[in-house]
Amino acid sequence: MDRFEWSDGNTIPGESFVLKQSGVAIYDGQDKTSFENGSLILTTHKLVWKDNKDKSYVLALPLSLVVYIEEQPSGFARSAKIVVHLSPAPSNKPSGPATYSAYSYIRLSFRESGEREFHQQFTEQLHSKKWEQSIPDAGPTLGQGARHRAGIMGIERSLKQRQKDTDQNISVAFQDLSKLIDKEVGGIMTLTDVYCRVNRARGMELLSPEDLLNACEMLEYLNLPVRLRTFDSGVMVLQLKSHSEEEVIDKTMTLVEEKKSVTAEELSQIAGVSVILAKERLLLTEKVGGLCRDETVEGLRFYPNMFLNRPD
Repeated sequence: MDRFEWSDGNTIPGESFVLKQSGVAIYDGQDKTSFENGSLILTTHKLVWKDNKDKSYVLALPLSLVVYIEEQPSGFARSAKIVVHLSPAPSNKPSGPATYSAYSYIRLSFRESGEREFHQQFTEQLHSKKWEQSIPDAGPTLGQGARHRAGIMGIERSLKQRQKDTDQNISVAFQDLSKLIDKEVGGIMTLTDVYCRVNRARGMELLSPEDLLNACEMLEYLNLPVRLRTFDSGVMVLQLKSHSEEEVIDKTMTLVEEKKSVTAEELSQIAGVSVILAKERLLLTEKVGGLCRDETVEGLRFYPNMFLNRPD
């Protein structure tokens, strides 16, 4: 929430309205906020959220701060969401509803549907990056017109070069990803770990988060041995196609039965995976009925599901 700024909702020269959706709530990462019932407006330059009751409550989020977005499908008593991953707030950011956030992403909850069209339009605006394009002055003279034409040609060349560089970066990312996942325990890694490790190995020639995500989204389409997967919690991972969920579930059940009960941190140490992946393994095994949970002030602990799997 610390990336949002207070706004009057007005547009600037060169900015255009794209789409509006009512009944949208904002989550700061996994946490609910007081911004529960408002209209979400997408322009070529920013997201604008307007409270339906208090019209003076208007928030704006520049699209330049968005790294990438992903969809979270709806479920039982749960609305569909768009997860917006964000870069750090600039030091000169105008004041907003929060000065600090423990999360690097927000979630937009669409309680009156409309999330698919909004996600599509949102993605198009992020790709076009119209906020980076300069706005020519009104009423050019004859000489100015020629200069503006030259400026447009320069922008076109710049866009073509950027597309070429992106294609090259994606090709390099494919090569790095295949080598990296083959070496990983269990053939699965979180996307954040992949990003850090690939760029650490590449030294000064870094890949942007956008290039890496674009590469990951093309993996299955190109029939490569690695694919992108998004868990119900929103965690994105890369995993080998040979990765067997049934085998993971069986191993997790066996480990929990041996230890009587485990937390995600304990399973992480036992299985040699990150805490995030350990938690996803436990949640996946719980989902199919292999485990049950005990959630207390001390945290989340998982036990063998004796209700469904009674010993003989």
